[in-house]
Amino acid sequence: MPRTFNTAGPCRPEIHYMLPPERRLPGVRALIDQQAYFVLHAPRQVGKTTSLLTLGKQLTAEGRFAAVMVSMEMGAAFPDDIGAAEGAILEGWRDRTQAWLPPDLQPPPWPEAPAGSRIGAALKQWAVACPRPLVVFLDEIDALRDQVLVSVLRQLRNGHANRPGGFPWSLALVGLRDVRDYKVASGGSDHLGTSSPFNIKVESITLRDFDRDEVASLYAQHTDETGQDFEVAAVDRAFALTQGQPWLVNALARQLVEVVAPDRSRPVTAADVERAKGILIERQDTHLDSLAERLHEPRIRAIVEPMLAGTTPDRLPEDDVRFAIDLGLVRQSTAGGLEVANPIYREVIVRHLLVSTRASLPQIQPTWLDAKGRLVPKKLLTAFLSFWKQHGEVLQGTATWQEVAAHLVLMAFLHRVANGGGSVEREYAIGRGRMDLRLTYGADTLAIEVKTWRTGDKKNPVAQGLKQFDEYLEGTGLDTGWLVIFDQRAGAGSLAKRTRTETAVTGSGRKVTVVWG
Repeated sequence: MPRTFNTAGPCRPEIHYMLPPERRLPGVRALIDQQAYFVLHAPRQVGKTTSLLTLGKQLTAEGRFAAVMVSMEMGAAFPDDIGAAEGAILEGWRDRTQAWLPPDLQPPPWPEAPAGSRIGAALKQWAVACPRPLVVFLDEIDALRDQVLVSVLRQLRNGHANRPGGFPWSLALVGLRDVRDYKVASGGSDHLGTSSPFNIKVESITLRDFDRDEVASLYAQHTDETGQDFEVAAVDRAFALTQGQPWLVNALARQLVEVVAPDRSRPVTAADVERAKGILIERQDTHLDSLAERLHEPRIRAIVEPMLAGTTPDRLPEDDVRFAIDLGLVRQSTAGGLEVANPIYREVIVRHLLVSTRASLPQIQPTWLDAKGRLVPKKLLTAFLSFWKQHGEVLQGTATWQEVAAHLVLMAFLHRVANGGGSVEREYAIGRGRMDLRLTYGADTLAIEVKTWRTGDKKNPVAQGLKQFDEYLEGTGLDTGWLVIFDQRAGAGSLAKRTRTETAVTGSGRKVTVVWG
């Protein structure tokens, strides 16, 4: 029975395709050799638990250490009761160590100790009794809150000086965020602000996403076991869509080999990857759904909404930016500024925001198709102008975020067009000054750039839009398209009055239809 691509829980090498964990954890062995206490933080579903469970198993098998990952999550159910939280945590540790360590390395019975000292006492007793130096990875540490979290961190700091004979040789805090950003409700702040009360850490490291070659290596394991090849273009497209996010890489592959291309006698193609992407987005599995739900948080909205609008936001709190990055939802782009972490997340975000508007769309007949079912851009433009004049004002009121309401209505219309057999792709980021869309229907593609003319903007945005659109068209290999400008200035007149089209020419001679709305 061949292994499978895993999308739920830690990977197990006997049943799941997986990469060697240390490849993505450079320097961790050196930190352990140095008796270091350190922090490993990374977004959810990137392989932290898998990597450290596997590393712990390897270190233990080598015979030098007793190494294991245990979870702090059980304590999260008792945010106001330190003693109860400690008891739940230690009970979870007992189960984990019995499953992952040989009997002679398992901890002795936990000692009796007052609330607020039980974690430290347990680690001390374990380190004393263990015949090897003890290495402990504390997973889900940032599931704890408030005084429970502060108490645990202080116990670790207090025991640090007694290592290795009287406390773990090496220890790691593992979670979504760096220790300075752990949430507490004390001292007038909602986060620690510094590494105190865990100022014993040597280093904070993160777990990176897969690179392109690692995606190819993971997929090649399926080829080796089943004979089904992944074409080079398919691997390239999978990496482009996921940017190496491990859960997405595995989830996409799972759809490919189990749903889209289950026939092992034929290779997986780039077209298959596109189909699998659509299925994955429509399914809205737990990981994607939980990311989308974050959009309801004001601090996430303050970052993502300007991305959709292409504007530069007011000053963003450093903690909020770090939080969005730590979630894995956004990243620093190579060109500067923030952007959504990968194209699949971009699509998930927009679809989540479009739910209300798409549900409110009236019935629209596909008058944009010819007798053979091909897209006719002129007919599509006529249909959009009619739709916008008649429904644009009302539908903007249904949008989740009013700052980008016009953008969302346009995209809802394009999704209605694409539902007949096409797709819509989009690019957006903070400070780009526009959103780029690409509607593909069969063999036809329409490029669209969207800009907004707001009150206070002194310049007509057409000139800058044509320059930007010229660059976008060159990148897509297209010669024409729509430059859509939503005029939202005070006093711009009614929507019906300002909705019109005109023809313009870019600096390189491309003819563009400017659509005013």
